[in-house]
Amino acid sequence: MTRKGHIHVNGIDFTYLEAGPSDGPLALCLHGFPDHAPTFTRLLGELAEAGYRAVAPWMRGYSPTGLAPDGHYQSATLALDAVALVTALGRGGGSGADSVVIGHDWGAVGASGAAVLAPERIRTIVSMALPHPAVALAKLGGGDFAQMKRAWYMWFFLTAGGPEALLGAPGGDLVEFLWHDWSPGFRLPRAELDPIKEQFTHPEVAAAALAYYRHTLNPALQAPELAEVQEKVMGGTNPLPALYIGGADDGCFSSAYLKESAAFCAQKPRVEVVDGCGHFLHRERPKAVSSLILDHIGPAC
Repeated sequence: MTRKGHIHVNGIDFTYLEAGPSDGPLALCLHGFPDHAPTFTRLLGELAEAGYRAVAPWMRGYSPTGLAPDGHYQSATLALDAVALVTALGRGGGSGADSVVIGHDWGAVGASGAAVLAPERIRTIVSMALPHPAVALAKLGGGDFAQMKRAWYMWFFLTAGGPEALLGAPGGDLVEFLWHDWSPGFRLPRAELDPIKEQFTHPEVAAAALAYYRHTLNPALQAPELAEVQEKVMGGTNPLPALYIGGADDGCFSSAYLKESAAFCAQKPRVEVVDGCGHFLHRERPKAVSSLILDHIGPAC
């Protein structure tokens, strides 16, 4: 059974779902696009049973969490949010180094960045559906045409006007299309998909979600004061143990690239590809994915 919580960090009022003992080690679960915190409901329960304080926030800009007061949505801010949440919610004020961070899609960027920025506060990370950010950037801009084709939406999101209109259109057709395209053959129950679609009909949420792409992929839109952090988040070496896990049929980012993350990890990472699912692997094969995650992070102690 999940419960809601609220916390103010980095100038933002975060709302989160929580399960498990309040005195357990933190398992912070960060969602991606187009998604929201309830995507982790099943995983939160599994983590809670293992003794973790499992927390899944709505990420910055995703209602009911607040908007970024400074308007910044580049990947550096996602990592800084993850560090701030670990510090505020982790056992012993986040200083015990027993927290784990689990991220999917954009949340995976936040998890990877948090490991680089604050390894003393985190024991291990799990990156779902995305390799290390340096690998992702290389595939997007380095002539890998198959991956660039998968990422057509990113380039579209960099244009003006059209993305806002489509993403925020009543009915949520673009959101539904992306879910179906990225996870071929999987259909999220309507009762679960409709709330995801509805949140993007709020112009401020759609603008924030698009800003994740625009601010990360266009250096001209990045905050100069975050330049050093941005470089570390996108290209720094992860010093922690890591699990990279993806779906064999991911239509968004090929799971074949996960193994290349090893070049940016101080310790050889574990790489797992789950058959019979795509980008939203934790929704498609929740038991298999939860088992891999729990096997990697181990029981709470």
